[in-house]
Amino acid sequence: MTLKEQLQTHLHEIARERDPFMATAGHFFVQEYIRQQFAQWGSVEIHTFRVRGKSCQNLILNLPGQAVGKNGDLPPILIGAHYDAVPGTPGADDNATGVAVLLELARIFAAQPAKYSLRLVAFDMEEYGLLGSAEYADLLRQQQQPLRLMMSLEMLGYCNSIPGSQNYPAPLEKFYPNTGDFIALIGNLRTIRDLISISRSIRKVGVASQWLPVPNRGLIVRQTRLSDHAPFWDLGYPAIMVTDTAFMRNPHYHKSSDAIATLDLDFLTGVCQGLELGIRRLI
Repeated sequence: MTLKEQLQTHLHEIARERDPFMATAGHFFVQEYIRQQFAQWGSVEIHTFRVRGKSCQNLILNLPGQAVGKNGDLPPILIGAHYDAVPGTPGADDNATGVAVLLELARIFAAQPAKYSLRLVAFDMEEYGLLGSAEYADLLRQQQQPLRLMMSLEMLGYCNSIPGSQNYPAPLEKFYPNTGDFIALIGNLRTIRDLISISRSIRKVGVASQWLPVPNRGLIVRQTRLSDHAPFWDLGYPAIMVTDTAFMRNPHYHKSSDAIATLDLDFLTGVCQGLELGIRRLI
């Protein structure tokens, strides 16, 4: 299958009602699908935490980097995407697209490792306040585990090439295009070199890309904190969100209409290809 077909296959499995409390069967189905996909490439760690008496799970796959002995002391790159969705929506863009790309990056880098080892994490309970990523970031900090970079994949498949389709929090509209046909990279100041490098890689495969560094953990522009990178920012880790900008572009955000039919699968495929190239080029 082509990369586009692989992504489409994942989307058809993941895009379904899967709120952890209101759609428990769908949530469990998607959890199992991710676990089975990860298990093709290595042993799957389960990071369990509790919310309102419910047991929740982050699913983790560790992939070695090239020449493990030589680069054994390099900190890993963590790539995460949340697999829960709000009640009443199949969550195709939010965030089946992120999970689909996560699963494909697992397949790609299992076959041809990157320089850095990779830690691929499917986060639970993002929609309830970034709970899965906050729990996991705290765990890494307690264990004093460094990261080369954390990347949160948050809505990657909605594209609109009509001028005026892209909105921003003020005053960013003065500096960025008003057409929603690009993928955005938003990072803390520690990641400026990586933002430039990954954005360049994405453009190299033919997808438009914009990047934004934000100071002070994103507290000045709070819309930049609405994904699983924010708990890592709060603990001082270098972290980036990769996003199609969610409700600032996608009218189906958190609605029952957030369906696969609304996505641009060529755009999503290009984003996946650009991220692979960008991760391989990180120095």
